[in-house]
Amino acid sequence: MTGTPVTDAPAIAADRLVKIYKSGAAVAGVTFSLPQGSVTGLLGGNGAGKTTTIAMIMGLVMPTSGTIRVLGAEMPRQRYRVLHRMNFESPYVEMPLRLTVRQNLTVFSRLYGVEDIAGRIARLAEELDLVALLDRPTGKLSSGQKTRVALAKALLNRPEVLLLDEPTASLDPDTADWIRARLERYRATRGATILLASHNMGEVERLCDRVIIMKRGVIENDGTPAALLAHYGRSTLEEVFLDVARGRSEAREAAQ
Repeated sequence: MTGTPVTDAPAIAADRLVKIYKSGAAVAGVTFSLPQGSVTGLLGGNGAGKTTTIAMIMGLVMPTSGTIRVLGAEMPRQRYRVLHRMNFESPYVEMPLRLTVRQNLTVFSRLYGVEDIAGRIARLAEELDLVALLDRPTGKLSSGQKTRVALAKALLNRPEVLLLDEPTASLDPDTADWIRARLERYRATRGATILLASHNMGEVERLCDRVIIMKRGVIENDGTPAALLAHYGRSTLEEVFLDVARGRSEAREAAQ
């Protein structure tokens, strides 16, 4: 593997992480550590605390208590030290629609301090099949094309930590498979750490070597896909997800 070397220091480390809003605790004491070069799935139903956890990892939300460190920097207090080494991709976050693809990628390249911006955009456009779209307004693209542009944006600064929120949502199977293949290639060549929030269990089984399941702001379970299947006595992660979401695992444990 080339790129950033894997060391003993975790890429992301959360310690008793809590976030309380007026409506209650969105995250209620979460602790985990992600090794460099790992791919971890973050699962949970609506309201489980996934989005808030990711926002705290990015330094966008201040924890009520506990700490979150990314590449050794405490977030958000020291985020200036590592923001250029991180990136984020979500189909739910729109880029300025009136700007062309090239203009959007140029703006984000400047924000991330990318060197040789024109060259980097040209290489990514070639790799992600965007050459014909570079001078088209972003608002005129299909959902699949927008997703490829969002992935290009996320890879502009060759991030060591890549946070993905439903990266293939609403895509047809062929385009979704295409995106996953590029993520696998990027992880292999860059040695990047990836945290993937997804409701696509097949995607999680394919990409992730570890899965963290959240429910009501806490970690319900944490392990490899194979270990979770064995623990719940299921054959797919989708069945495991449904068990956790519907409380079947709690009912089974109470009956034992």
